[in-house]
Order: sequence, then C-alpha cells, then structure tokens
Amino acid sequence: MRFFIEFSYNGTNYHGWQYQPNATSVQETLTKALSVVLKKSDLEVMGAGRTDTGVHASQMFAHFDYENPVNSDVVAYKLNSFLPKDIAVSRIIEVDENAHARFDATQRTYEYKINTAKNVFQQELSWYYAKDLDVEAMNDAAKLLLVFTDFQCFSKINTDVNTFNCAITEAFWKKENDHLIFTISADRFLRNMVRAIVGTLVNVGLGKISKSEFKTIIESKDRRKAGFSVPAHGLYLTQIKYDYIQ
Repeated sequence: MRFFIEFSYNGTNYHGWQYQPNATSVQETLTKALSVVLKKSDLEVMGAGRTDTGVHASQMFAHFDYENPVNSDVVAYKLNSFLPKDIAVSRIIEVDENAHARFDATQRTYEYKINTAKNVFQQELSWYYAKDLDVEAMNDAAKLLLVFTDFQCFSKINTDVNTFNCAITEAFWKKENDHLIFTISADRFLRNMVRAIVGTLVNVGLGKISKSEFKTIIESKDRRKAGFSVPAHGLYLTQIKYDYIQ
C-alpha cells in the first residue's frame, strides 16, 4: 500500500531535504521517525523534490510504502511526537500504488521573503535587505518569465538534468509593509533557479539592469550573465499540486 505524507519544516538546521552522507537532512529525520512509529526498519521515503540547505517548506509531500492499513490520524500524531520541533506532519493519505510524490506533481510554488527593515525575529526566516528596490520594475521584468521556457541561465552549473525547460505560470512581487514577497509557480524548477531569478530581479530593482537586459540574460542561457543567488533562508516551498489530492 502506498501513502502520501504532507508536512512542513523549518530548514534552518538541515542540509536540505535529500540524504547527505555527513550532515542531517529532512529526509533522514522523517524516515527515522516514520520507521520507529511503523516499526519498519527498511522504510523508504520519496520526496516531491529537494530543497537546498537552509530552505524551508510550508507544504511538502513525500510517499512511502507499507504493507498494512494505517490509522492516519494516529500515525500523524505519533510522528509529531517523535519529530523535532522544526518538522510537522499535517496528514497521511492512502493513494494508488502507482502514485508518485515527485513525478505526479503538476505544479510547485515557491515564495521568497525579503525584510526591508531589520527584524530580530526574522533573521533565519527572511533575507534582510535594506536598499530601496523598484518593485514596479521588478514586476514588469518578472512578466518575461511567463514568455520563455528555457531557464538554463538560472540553473546551477553542471547540474544533471535532461532539459532546462520549465513552464512558469505566475511570477510576481508583492509589498506588505516591511516585507517583499516574490511568488513563482511552475511545473518544475531547476537547482538554484528561484534564488538566481530573485537575485537577478533584485538587480533590476536596483537599476543595475533593465527589462531588456533581463530578457537578454534569459536568451543567453548563460548562468554567468544572470545575477547573484540570494540567501537560502528567505526561500519557501509553499505549495505542491496533484490532480488527485485536494
């Protein structure tokens, strides 16, 4: 039997989602807790994707196989008792045996959070950046992301992928008091893609590059021409969509 697990995590203390040989990951921590609760030592947990060191997730999915039916509410309660305070399970759902947390996802949404005023309670949860940014120019440039599909210029160099194509369906900035939030949705994302896009759009907001230059960067397919990669602790995976999960 296959089950999906929906959960969230604060990534501050983890070296990303995926297993790391000499560092603590979210995948390892969740798998160990689930193995204890279900009394199954060879349990494998497959995530919907991977987040880098320090990146957070307000919604993440993974799947695992287990031979017996489970009381979802009881298992979720026990998991939350075993797990550290920075990982929280919201629900467990029985799915078709061929369902796949990674390959069946139809859309993923990320948010990047910037604090424009120093906030001692947000040091690990957003990027403090006090320089004035032209949000209107950033939003105007961000519209170009919906026109293109090849985003090699924003991908980590030497990454192992078959294609750099992503179908971006929304990309926009929103200002809320001392917060700037960038939201972007697509069918898939490349490694480091969102952080590189944000860094390049920040350069637009600073007046360092124009909208036409932003377009030229995308067309170049050259990571060296794009902007800097913003710090990981401002990035959140906020939503993953499946056709069969509400």
